[in-house]
Amino acid sequence: MNNKKAVAEKLLQINAIKLSPDKPFTWASGWKSPIYCDNRKILSFPFIRDFIKSEMCNVISESFAEADLLAGVATAGIPWGAMAADHLKLPFIYVRPKPKEHGLGNQIEGNYENGMKVVVIEDLISTGKSSLDVVKVLKTSGLEVDGLVSIFNYGFKEADQAFKQANIPYKTLTDYETLIVLAIEKGIVSANEEKTLLDWKENPSNWHR
Repeated sequence: MNNKKAVAEKLLQINAIKLSPDKPFTWASGWKSPIYCDNRKILSFPFIRDFIKSEMCNVISESFAEADLLAGVATAGIPWGAMAADHLKLPFIYVRPKPKEHGLGNQIEGNYENGMKVVVIEDLISTGKSSLDVVKVLKTSGLEVDGLVSIFNYGFKEADQAFKQANIPYKTLTDYETLIVLAIEKGIVSANEEKTLLDWKENPSNWHR
């Protein structure tokens, strides 16, 4: 079993990912979706949490070995970034969606210096917009963004194009394609449901059930 498949199996095991082709979920964006991914659930399962942390650290070490620090995306990327930074003995910062409206007015929390190489830690990638907004904040603050690591990636073409245009390499522990293959193998979804799931991925913003 390759690592992407192992990660997907763990997420299904604890219901961090739910598949419901016949009764779609509604995302905050208003999109209808046959899948819902909530990686915050992983935090409640110590052994699976440790496995995911280990996989994330392996990816960071293999793909971004020159990183000087890690940056978590608030809020879901913060625990993973902090755990990975602790394991790898790297400094850690996190990035708010917008600057604080009181105190020092920080958008980036933590200590860093201009020119440091940073890897962004996300829980998942959908369109990539929020992740790349964080990349812009970090670059504007004088940091060099080496890349991004997420737990899950929906694999939308829009996200892939956006990351390429921004010249930001990204890695993910598992992805939508791996998940669907595993769900078919395990009999979680039928052949008809597989078609529905694949159709949604091709045009998620206009998909209707």
